[in-house]
This record gives sequence, structure tokens and C-alpha cells, in this order.
Amino acid sequence: MRTSMPDQSLGELFSSLTADVGGLVRDEVQLAKAELKDDIAKAGRAGGLFGGAALAGYMVVVLLSFAAAWGLAELMAAGWAFLIVGVLWAIAAGILYLQGRQHLKQVNLKPEQTVETLKEDLQWAKNQRS
Repeated sequence: MRTSMPDQSLGELFSSLTADVGGLVRDEVQLAKAELKDDIAKAGRAGGLFGGAALAGYMVVVLLSFAAAWGLAELMAAGWAFLIVGVLWAIAAGILYLQGRQHLKQVNLKPEQTVETLKEDLQWAKNQRS
């Protein structure tokens, strides 16, 4: 921050203030980028878990088809064989979905620290005008 001298003109003071505010804005943008990088990584992990849930859901269809083709009915009634395999994959898909949703809830895309420093910068700018 620059201190104003009594012999500076209004134009010089405004120019100084503009340069200071420009520097603050650049610093805040860099801070926001750093904060968002971590949250984006968390969102990526949650997306991976949702992808796993989608694969498990797809496997429900595939394995139910294979169960019919390979004759699981030799061990039990065909309807029960379809139901057991389908329920197991549905449980796996549900667990993966719940884990992905839990990870996604931990993601905060609002850069809290940047918001706080922007408020401080606004207050500083107001004080400079007074």
C-alpha cells in the first residue's frame, strides 16, 4: 500500500488507488484458483465413484443375461437365480452411489478465503476514499 503525501494531486492519488486495486484483484484471482483446485479434485473423485455405480448398474443387466444363458436354473429355480444375482449387483451399485454422494457433499466450490479477503479489500478501498 502506498501512503499519500499532501502534495499529490487528485489524479495521482486516483492513479495510485487504481494500481493498488488492480494488484489486489490479481492476487484474489490467484487465491481463488488455488482454492478451487482442491475442490475440483474432490469433485473428480466423487465423479469416479458415480462412474463405478454406473458400471455396477450395467453389470446388473449383463450378469442377469449370463445367468439365464449358463443355466443357473440347474441349482435352483430360474426366477430365484435371476433375483439373487440382480439383488447382489443392485446392492453394490447402491453402495457405490452412496459413497459418491457422500464425497460430493464434501465439495465446496465457493472459495471461502477469497470471499473473506475480497470483503477486507472492499473495506480497505472504502477507507482509502474517506
